[in-house]
Amino acid sequence: MSSVEHAIPHAEVPSSGEAVRPAIKTVAISEFKAKCLALIEEVNRTGQPLRITRRGKPLAEVVPAAAELRPESWLGRMAGTMEIVGDIMEPTMNLVEWEALKD
Repeated sequence: MSSVEHAIPHAEVPSSGEAVRPAIKTVAISEFKAKCLALIEEVNRTGQPLRITRRGKPLAEVVPAAAELRPESWLGRMAGTMEIVGDIMEPTMNLVEWEALKD
């Protein structure tokens, strides 16, 4: 017979109004050693953490990995943040004032 306790799928709300965390599935360290890969896969599949105990005292917790965040591309990051005012094709100065055009 397994020593695994099944987690409660939802939080209970006692009369005090404070939410109580759902029970975490616990497993003895000896059982974890024997079923390590299957238990890790279960945590990954269900998203529910697993507490490993030794003689009834918590030793470690296995939690699902955080989702990988793809870095945003820098291309187009500033799109829509500027406003073009005036004619962007005309020079900002008279051609007569340009040093490069003077002889």
